[in-house]
Amino acid sequence: MKKFAVVLAGCGVYDGAEIHEAVVTLLAIDRNKCSYQIFAPDIDQYHVINHLKGEVTSERRNVLEESARIARGNIQALSEFNPDTYDAIIFPGGFGCAKNLSTFAFKGADCEVNPDVENAVLSMVKANKPVGALCIAPAVIARILKNVDVTIGNDENTAANIEKTGSHHIKTNHGEVVKDSKLKVFSTPCYMLDANISQIADGAENIVKAMIKEF
Repeated sequence: MKKFAVVLAGCGVYDGAEIHEAVVTLLAIDRNKCSYQIFAPDIDQYHVINHLKGEVTSERRNVLEESARIARGNIQALSEFNPDTYDAIIFPGGFGCAKNLSTFAFKGADCEVNPDVENAVLSMVKANKPVGALCIAPAVIARILKNVDVTIGNDENTAANIEKTGSHHIKTNHGEVVKDSKLKVFSTPCYMLDANISQIADGAENIVKAMIKEF
């Protein structure tokens, strides 16, 4: 059975992983007869958002511990990731990708990327194994690889920042997947568009199926 590594950025759209995207990605992997292991960096979140009020709180939370909520406790620190063990790696979206996995939310094209995230992506590319990214996560991949075709949908500001990294943005609509054939990088826009959960599920299903074709 082929195995995906799924990298989360916390728990909650505004300060972590987008929960809908994370869950439907796991579901798509399972329904396509593959297995998965969930990972997250063992670091503090940039900040914590009260998702009811949309306000920053004074709390401090850990990305690995928060991601464990979605993983039902079955999770590993991303520093433990071994590319030899996995056939693909995929990143659901959420603002945590741009705040915790990187500083894209604050620095755009000049952002820094968490070293464990960068190492995981580069190791899979080196091994010629597929890399997937949903929603805002392709912006992080673009910063790491700097010469890759990706999509975040049609947001002009985000697309412009992706282009500034040296990567290439391709406009897409709901459920569409962009494949960079040379680097085996796959991306789909999900909640970067005005989407409902069925459209998010379609995007997750389509990107997982596209990645599986590379096995």
